[in-house]
Amino acid sequence: MNFEEKVLRSEKIFEGYLIQVEKQTVKTPMGNEASREIVHHAPAVAILMVNDDNQIALMKQWRAAIQKVTYEIPAGKVDQRDQGNVERAAIREMNEETRLKAGHLEKIDGAYTSIGFCDEYITTFLATELSPVEEALPQDADEELAMFWVDQAKALSMIKDGQIEDQKTISAIYYWAATTK
Repeated sequence: MNFEEKVLRSEKIFEGYLIQVEKQTVKTPMGNEASREIVHHAPAVAILMVNDDNQIALMKQWRAAIQKVTYEIPAGKVDQRDQGNVERAAIREMNEETRLKAGHLEKIDGAYTSIGFCDEYITTFLATELSPVEEALPQDADEELAMFWVDQAKALSMIKDGQIEDQKTISAIYYWAATTK
């Protein structure tokens, strides 16, 4: 069976700093017309940073979309400074948000964040052998961040208690729990 839809018309609804919104009129495989609202977002990276004490870095910050403070692993979008290189973006984001670098950086996975309406693709890395950066990059002027370290039991407890609600962070913590003893 063919599942692919054919785009009949496309209209740009909004173009902002972070996202663009497009309205599509599509023809479904069954021949019906339907509307699709698509949010376009730059690719992003997230970093599961594990220190020598087997603790991960969490960033505490305000998220306007949900009007609350969240606990997340360091993350950010891939931008022009990275020239499309997700590893370079991960290194830059670690520097900007945590002032740390990794002696070992490896890709864990990549996934779309919310495929029902958004094309954002996030690549998650594992960073170990952490040390301070020699030259700190400027932090984003629109972010207020606080970093703290938690062990695996605390991280899992924070998920269970609803303190961590961010999907990329939950997935990274579950990966960490599944791959360590």
